[in-house]
Amino acid sequence: MRRVVGLSGVTKEYAGGVTALREVDLDILEGELVGIVGPSGSGKSTLLHIIGTLDRPTSGAVEIAGFDVAALSDRELSTLRARHVGFVFQAFHLVPGVSALDNVAEGLLYSGLPRAVRRRRAADALERVGLADRARHRPHELSGGQKQRVAIARAVVGDPELLLADEPTGALDSASGASVMELLRDLGASGSTVAVITHDTEIADQLPRRVRLRDGAVAEDVTGSVTGGVTEDGAGAGDGAPPAVRDSVPHDVGAGA
Repeated sequence: MRRVVGLSGVTKEYAGGVTALREVDLDILEGELVGIVGPSGSGKSTLLHIIGTLDRPTSGAVEIAGFDVAALSDRELSTLRARHVGFVFQAFHLVPGVSALDNVAEGLLYSGLPRAVRRRRAADALERVGLADRARHRPHELSGGQKQRVAIARAVVGDPELLLADEPTGALDSASGASVMELLRDLGASGSTVAVITHDTEIADQLPRRVRLRDGAVAEDVTGSVTGGVTEDGAGAGDGAPPAVRDSVPHDVGAGA
């Protein structure tokens, strides 16, 4: 299975001696559904920026969708994001006064496709997230959960290889949040590669793989359901699987980082 995200020894330091990430190694394979979880200050937002190519590491190697990020110019990184990475944020970032259809079509604005094609693909994406009947509605006419579904449709309309969802349920009530998580799981089941970044352990524990951050380092990387403290590996783990699948026993790598 092809690797979509590859991080090796990634460290990110900021002015003032602040180290946000410490020697992070992380592989995410095509079709994986991963929760990246940690409290405030754990480094998960910085990790999101690195994986999404919104920022560069101080040291270490980053490969996204087969591209070596260090070898790309800022303009080339923008193209990489536009073609290969979809973003979903807690705040939705929908354009007010514009229909759901046109908000989704905006995700293809720099694709070079004719407007009619962009709108047709946007309609297909809205149908995929269960909002075909809300295509003409504007953001103020939608519920919070519906707004997030529109945001997800906009993120997936270009068929990105990687979908990054940053606290996707943070602004939603519990019922809407559960509906959005079900949609993300459905996208994962259909073959999309999805990483959900969250501080909520309950959200992360719903996902088949959980990467837990602490003090800028990967403290735990587990795959499978957790029952009574014993991790049950997912079916199909084999030699081609990432280390988290081959050895799903939680391991602490934070000591001495």
